[in-house]
Amino acid sequence: MSTPVILVAGLHASARTAAVDRLLRTHPGAVAVHHDLRAVTDDRVERVVRTAHGTLDVADVRLAHGCVTCAVREDLLPQLIQRAGTASLLVADLWDSVEPRSVAEALDVDEAADLLRLTAVLTALEAEHMPVDISRGDRLSESGRAAAAGDQRYLAEVLARQIEYATGLVLHGGDEEDHDLTRAVLGHLAPFTPVFAGHVPDVTGAALCTAELAERVDPATAQLPCDARTGEITTVVWHRLRPLHPARLYEAVDDLVSASVRSRGRFWLANRHERMLAWDAVAGVVSVEDAGPWLATLPEAAWELVAPARHAVASLDWNDILGDRVQHLVFTGPDLDRERIHALLDSCLLTEEEAGAGSGAWAGYEDPFAHILDLRENA
Repeated sequence: MSTPVILVAGLHASARTAAVDRLLRTHPGAVAVHHDLRAVTDDRVERVVRTAHGTLDVADVRLAHGCVTCAVREDLLPQLIQRAGTASLLVADLWDSVEPRSVAEALDVDEAADLLRLTAVLTALEAEHMPVDISRGDRLSESGRAAAAGDQRYLAEVLARQIEYATGLVLHGGDEEDHDLTRAVLGHLAPFTPVFAGHVPDVTGAALCTAELAERVDPATAQLPCDARTGEITTVVWHRLRPLHPARLYEAVDDLVSASVRSRGRFWLANRHERMLAWDAVAGVVSVEDAGPWLATLPEAAWELVAPARHAVASLDWNDILGDRVQHLVFTGPDLDRERIHALLDSCLLTEEEAGAGSGAWAGYEDPFAHILDLRENA
């Protein structure tokens, strides 16, 4: 019988520790493994293994390279495998800035398949700090939370990914007002994810599929929020079919990013009509990436290789002319001006005359995104 494994992520160490403590107390025989990455840039980490009754082991671990992937592959995975036969539950207490997706996928290997089963991914949050931290534009390195040498990620960027990938969100600390505000924000960022306060969910069920977890957040299949308003927190959805003009959208990027705390989705540019592009922005920092071909551009023989979730999402937007090409962007923040966001994005669409000129004319458009997208394609 395989041993259940729980990942507990979160920027807030106090909330994460509290969640791990609850898991250990709730499950007699449970063991937690934590890697302190403060010295990871020196190619070493401190590993702490503990139970509800105290610390079992503390050790300095030397890595081949100072990175999270090495820590998981070289030490966390062997530790979990070693303890699978004696522990009732294994808890991976992840360092502050570790994104749980990378760990979940690193543990999904043949050597652990019969011994370990991932059953939950929890992100622990300090209710008092979460609404502020999701809007912070500082880098992890500025707060001592970098997970590798040269880690250029932003604090809010990591927090958003920890929240959106999790199968459960656990609140800690704060007062009733903090909890109400945090729940309101989470209801917009991760509307399909259960939130727990004062307790942890049942975590000993069936194994999770990492491919299905990825589908919940990947651009082509992400479960994007709907138009909503909770108090001052607003989510605005922009959904169109006509292609975007690359130069006009580029000019609007700063205004769009500053208009909200979090925005994401999929879109297409007229001059790149075969490629799905991913929009990901948080706390004033935006990323635009190539997310692969639209389903409509693939030969029918290749459709059988596409995951069912991709077919399902594509079918929701499918039309006879454009296939699954769509503009689907979602913006979340306090008191957003829906009309202004829609008007700004609509002004970036091709006019009827431009759209009628066809893809031959679109190919000649100036493309300010080329230095980003072409660089990544060739990397």
